[in-house]
Amino acid sequence: MRVRPERARRQMSAGLVVGAVGFAGLGVLPGAPAWLLAGCAFLAGSAPAASAGGLRSMLTGRLVPKHAVAQALSVESMLMSGIWAVSPALVTGLALGVAPWVPPLLAAGLVLAAAAGLWLLPEGWDVEESAAEGRSMLRLLGGAWPVYVTGAASISLLALAELLLPALLEQRSIGVGWSGPLLSLFALGSAVGAFLYGARSWPGRLRTRSVVLMGGVSACATLVALIPDTAGIALALTAAGVLQAGAIITRNLALQEVLPSSALAAGYSVMYAAASAGYAVTGSAAGALLEVTTPDRAILAGVVLTLVMVAVGAWGEGRLGRRTAAEPPAAGTSSAKSPARGGAAAAASGAVAARPEGPAVGGGGDAERGL
Repeated sequence: MRVRPERARRQMSAGLVVGAVGFAGLGVLPGAPAWLLAGCAFLAGSAPAASAGGLRSMLTGRLVPKHAVAQALSVESMLMSGIWAVSPALVTGLALGVAPWVPPLLAAGLVLAAAAGLWLLPEGWDVEESAAEGRSMLRLLGGAWPVYVTGAASISLLALAELLLPALLEQRSIGVGWSGPLLSLFALGSAVGAFLYGARSWPGRLRTRSVVLMGGVSACATLVALIPDTAGIALALTAAGVLQAGAIITRNLALQEVLPSSALAAGYSVMYAAASAGYAVTGSAAGALLEVTTPDRAILAGVVLTLVMVAVGAWGEGRLGRRTAAEPPAAGTSSAKSPARGGAAAAASGAVAARPEGPAVGGGGDAERGL
């Protein structure tokens, strides 16, 4: 919420540098007291936290044309899924095969490289004045709550897969060591799904697409709970990854429909927090159920919780859409550019002002609507 477009690069760079210090502390102080290591871990996670939302705002609000936003988000999702697929094996191999301090120091180096790389990018992103500019940031972000609820649901099934898969494999008399390869298939499926989502236009509203995709992910999770053999579980998890990637992209695009550009960076960050909360709630509930029931039933209970969240989010988005449609258009709005843009900024903002407001016209769907 405190990142400002005109100072975003400096703010994000500072956060990344501080986060790198936290990672480095974990690597060079292995014998430190637990409270100090906990502080380093908290610093490593919290200091760079604004970078995800800020970089996504820079990507969609400055670096790519409006008609390519869906494709850009798809490529971002592919990159993230690839990292999720590779990182666990890389970290384990380095920690066990080289030394335990290597992964956190490698993380510190990568974060410092990201801080340096930010200076190859623009200072920030463009924002457009709108009728919502007079409202507080908290009210703007709070008004988008249905998108956050569905976003939390989109990640909650990942918690089911990661936290309950080992117990499920043990119940099926399958080696627990299969959980790593199976989760890698899930991540690779997400990369494929992100590519497929960005490769073409898809019919229907974002809300409808999200519900359909989340219904498919829930069906795959149900199959994971019911299928007895490894091959079937692998296929169901891969399919779940393919569908989940599209669901997550629809949530990021939906934020652009309900928030002004000045609040998007904060909105993306709140979405990340909501997704983390969904992960924690679903995982904790499913883990507690393991005390009283079997892993397959715990997964099915998590699926039910996810579907409830999807229903609540879809209902809220429907109300939000009707209220937005009923509001009169703002009069006399204009584009407020980042001061560094100069004449090029005027041309770019003019292109934004002239964008079509209506049906999707590009690969990936509704990226242009309501930005």
